[in-house]
Amino acid sequence: MYGLARPFLFALDPERAHALGLRALEAAWRSGLNPLLALKPKPLPVTVFGIEFPNPVGLAAGMDKDGAHIDALAALGFGFLEIGTTTPRPQPGNPKPRMFRLPEHRAVINRLGFNNDGVDALLANVERARFRGVLGINIGRNANTPNERAVDDYLHCLERVYPRAGYVTVNVSSPNTKGLRDLQERESLGRFVKTLRERQEDLAAKHGRRVPMLLKIAPDLDERQLDDIADVLLDAEVDGVICTNTTIDRAAVAGHRHAGEAGGLSGAPLFPKSTEVLREMATRLAGNIPLVGVGGILSGADAVAKFEAGASLVQFYTGMIYRGPALIGECVEALRRAGVTTRR
Repeated sequence: MYGLARPFLFALDPERAHALGLRALEAAWRSGLNPLLALKPKPLPVTVFGIEFPNPVGLAAGMDKDGAHIDALAALGFGFLEIGTTTPRPQPGNPKPRMFRLPEHRAVINRLGFNNDGVDALLANVERARFRGVLGINIGRNANTPNERAVDDYLHCLERVYPRAGYVTVNVSSPNTKGLRDLQERESLGRFVKTLRERQEDLAAKHGRRVPMLLKIAPDLDERQLDDIADVLLDAEVDGVICTNTTIDRAAVAGHRHAGEAGGLSGAPLFPKSTEVLREMATRLAGNIPLVGVGGILSGADAVAKFEAGASLVQFYTGMIYRGPALIGECVEALRRAGVTTRR
């Protein structure tokens, strides 16, 4: 069914198509027509971060920034959802146009800039949702918060979402908020992560429940930066790492009419870079911290490759744009056939 709708959606502005697609998913869920979009995969349970996931294939952050469509997305068969990025205060994001398709490359460039209604609005949507599966909540800082005070924004969001999150993702790697990636530098990251970890443990004691905290990193990191990040993560005993966010590298799409657009590139061209970062982090972390592989998954074989590079879970978002909900089941079945989950 998505194959029939895709030409219509691709004729629209990408951001408008995104909103329309989510409304269509919502309508299908409310009317019981989800089986026409995708058949839910058979369970393929895996336990990571102390959480049991019904299957290891999740929705990456960015598709449902405010958690307004949790039930409709969950009904497609994802093993877990990640909503956000959310910030303490509502913000409109960057000026439009800010999202561009590159169909020849099965890719998207976006510079949305954490456009969202704020953490309180997200939590109101979470409260209304019926979903009781694994829900990750991705947190960030407001665009007008300087990096010297960024930790305050993350602490605010961490405290607010903690009671309702299955896990929390700390996003310091979006290329679309000025200066955000500077938080990945060793000294600032060390102080930043230490402060968040201390608050995480305080919240665990307060709520009687420990919620895992993950760090989402960029794909545009050199060997020294990877070494530094791995050292910080191991020292702080962070629960998990998501590899990776979008890339600012345009080598794979050079010559395309949108290649010069600012923002993060996702989709098929990101796959080699994000998978290499995943593999490098897996080597450095040596099984001590679980990894989530995301970036360029457009087939079941891509999901298997992420696991073979060291992932314990996978996520996608741009794959939904180009392949639709059928990609979920395809990835789950490919992982089942490959037996990768039973080997980890």
